[in-house]
This record gives sequence, C-alpha cells and structure tokens, in this order.
Amino acid sequence: MRAPRLIVPRPIVVQGRAEEWFRLLERQAGMVSAAQLTGFGISWATTLAQVDGGRWSRFVRSVYATFTGPPGRTARIAGSLLYGGPAAVLSHDTAAEEWTLVPEAAGPIHITVPYGASAVSQPGRIVVHRSRAHPHIVVGTVPPRTSVADTAIDLAVECPDARTARTTLIQLMTGGRVRPWEVELRLIERPPRRYARALHAAVSMVRDGVHSALEELYVTAVEQAHGLPTGQRQVPFAVDGQTLWEDVEYRMPGGSLIVRLDGRTHIRADVAFRDRRRDNAAELAGHARLVFGWRDLDADPCLGARDVAQVLHRLGWDQQPIACDRCAARAWFSRS
Repeated sequence: MRAPRLIVPRPIVVQGRAEEWFRLLERQAGMVSAAQLTGFGISWATTLAQVDGGRWSRFVRSVYATFTGPPGRTARIAGSLLYGGPAAVLSHDTAAEEWTLVPEAAGPIHITVPYGASAVSQPGRIVVHRSRAHPHIVVGTVPPRTSVADTAIDLAVECPDARTARTTLIQLMTGGRVRPWEVELRLIERPPRRYARALHAAVSMVRDGVHSALEELYVTAVEQAHGLPTGQRQVPFAVDGQTLWEDVEYRMPGGSLIVRLDGRTHIRADVAFRDRRRDNAAELAGHARLVFGWRDLDADPCLGARDVAQVLHRLGWDQQPIACDRCAARAWFSRS
C-alpha cells in the first residue's frame, strides 16, 4: 500500500512548528482532531480547503486524515480514539485483536468511553461502548485498551446466548493468553450485565480440567445433560516412558473407561504414532476406550451419551442416564 502523503499547511511552517506537527502525525498515523488543528493555528477555512482539494479527508465528525487514500488499520484506530476523546480505549473485538486473542478483521473499531461521554457509534467505522468501571478496566498499552481479562469477558457478554458466551470464554481461557483466576476476579469485581452464571461456570470448568471447547461440549451436552457420572479430567497416563494425558476417565467397579476428545482436523505422522501407542497401552492395561470428535458431539451428543452409558453399565455403573430435551422423543435410553 502506498505510504500516506502528509500535507503541511503553510500557517504551521510560518509559526515554526513543523517538527512538532510531524511528530503528532507520526504518533497518530496521520490522523488529527479539529481541536488539535485549532491548537496549531489552522483555521476551519484552511481545513475545508485541504478536504475540498482532495489532500485530506474527513474520517468522522471532527477527525481528519491528513493524507490521500483510505486510512489503514493503524490510522483507523488512532482516528477512533481521537473521536472518542482523551479517555477512550480500545475494547471488545479490537482489543481482542490487539491482544492476539482473535485474528484481525476488517470491521469497525470498538472503543469504550466513560458514561457521560458524548461520543456515539459511527456506522461502519466506530462502535462506542460505555462503562461505569472505566478507570478499572484500562491498561497502559499503546494504544490504550481494556485488560486481557476484561476484553475476554466483554466478548462473551456480547454473544447471542448464554451457551455461546460460555463456550467463547472457555476458548479464550484455554488458548493460553487469558488466565482463569484473573477472569474470575474481574467477574466478582465487575459483575457482567448478563450471562453471569454461564461465565462463572466457564471458569469452573477450566479449573476442573476442561481444556477446549470440545471438552466443554462433552461436559455440558453429554455428561451433565444426560445425568452421567462426572469423569476425571486430564488424567496422566505413562506411555513408553512419557506422561500423556487422557481427556476423561471413568473408574467403575469393573474397570475404567477412557474418553478421548479429538478436535483435530488432521494428524501429523508422529502424533498418529503416539496415539496408536497410547491405544495399545490402554488396551494392555484393560481400559475401555471411546473417541469422539467435534462433528460427532455437535451433531448428536445424545448418541455419544448413549455410547458412554452402555460401556459404563458394562463396567458396573448401576444408575440410569436421563433423556435431555433433545433426545426425549427418541427414547434413546429406554433401549440402553
């Protein structure tokens, strides 16, 4: 992309502030506010002439791009923060992108301002959020943004339903960048406006050993929804002198059932070899095994629950699973 062409209006040069002007433009990726222009002695007539001449462009109300061509991401961020005012910070999707929690997208820039600020959302360019806890959610990055834990919570709260919110927060916490204890602390200090129970449940699941969205799906849609016993999570298992980890293990009077949750779309040769050795070791140790992928459980968790229940009964589980709303009409468990 061609570098922005910065324009130095004649009054600035006359006033001897060109160096200061260029430092400002460099810091703000070529974006300036109307108040800053006034501070440099640039009149409204001069600004209008630059825009009418095609040398500058209006980004949003009272914010201008001092170059030709569309503003890039850095310029859009700078312009959005200028529009929001001195207390504005990046938040939600944009803060998540800056924290590398999610990939960068081409959507509008999200900012959060204190309650009482005059900034409002600008369609297609800026989404403005407001927070009463504004001073407590900001970290001193450049540009400023909400903390990583607050960002994760904000993303979850914006989800369309509680289940998606729980899954989203688990995905963020199991990605290695968001610490569950920090999220739990922020949930206590700043109770979310919705989905509080689901978000606290997400923290509890991760603390109990849930390491992925697929494991969360298994816990909620298979185990809990069908009244199955609670398995042990992340159980160590020695294979060829190495310690590997089983996703779920049920220890019954007649033996153990291992459930493996495989969310991979492809398997490297070395990983496939390791998994075969693990399968053989489990067989030699007398453990029953079931393997489920995302497609299996997302399409039909009830069938997965029936499979688990059948093996558990064979191993001495003396209770009966329950039918969830999804499988009640099919009477799955009456034939188990």
